[in-house]
Amino acid sequence: MQVFVTVGEESGFASASRKLDVSPAAVTRAIGALEEQLGVRLLLRTTRNVRMTDAGRQYFDSARAILASIAEANEAVSGTNSQPQGTLAITAPILFGRMMVLPCIVEYMRQYPQVEVTAQFLDRVVNVVEEGIDVAIRIGHLPDSALRATRVGQVRRVLCAAPSYLEASGIPSHPSDLLQHTVVSSSAVSPRVEWRFGRDPEPFTVRMKPRLTVTSNDAALSAAIAGVGITRLFSYQVADAVNTGQLRLLLEDFEEAPWPVQVVHREGKYGSLKIRRFIDGIVEHLRTHPSLQP
Repeated sequence: MQVFVTVGEESGFASASRKLDVSPAAVTRAIGALEEQLGVRLLLRTTRNVRMTDAGRQYFDSARAILASIAEANEAVSGTNSQPQGTLAITAPILFGRMMVLPCIVEYMRQYPQVEVTAQFLDRVVNVVEEGIDVAIRIGHLPDSALRATRVGQVRRVLCAAPSYLEASGIPSHPSDLLQHTVVSSSAVSPRVEWRFGRDPEPFTVRMKPRLTVTSNDAALSAAIAGVGITRLFSYQVADAVNTGQLRLLLEDFEEAPWPVQVVHREGKYGSLKIRRFIDGIVEHLRTHPSLQP
């Protein structure tokens, strides 16, 4: 199982043999023996790559969960004086990760020097199971799944613009007025340029025609501060600029319902010490952060 899971994670026999510190022949024999025992082909091998069959993918997910449970069980009974160790994989949106999560990672690494951390700050939803993520910080409602989620706060999607822009172009009083304004769109938050306003049961959308479209939230933020136009971002992203007067919030009465912020993880029967300690720290930090509270 360990050999098979390593081959799946490394996407190759040679890299798996190096990680396991065994010969490539030993890896090949182990996979062959496993396939013979199960009576099913798990991997399709070519001269260039290795990919899993459908049965292999199903077995990979189950085997990795079993191995994780074994490691967690061993860790749970190894003694109360044991320290977290190993590799911890974390994911969060780019700006949220940089502003909210990275300080927790730095403090965590200071407390637990035997843990190595991999942080993926991406403005896309990372598949926790397939990409081997231990802890994910998500903004928005979650689909039903076997993952555990702890709510730590909420954020709003807000409209904002620089005072210089508003002085020159006027202040919109209704979302429909945005059609007469210069709009900056961030595809990281709004892949469609249809902005939703209001709350259930009568929300409505306005189709925007942005003059400037950027691919990152920080670029949209910079453009808005520079006076280019009106943009829509999450409240925590613009909090500093609003507090310093660089930006003003607009149309607050028309905002949609706040979005929940949640810490998501795969919790085993025993719970990994390294994961538990990080979750405890990040939950406490985010629940007391003023930008995430009503």
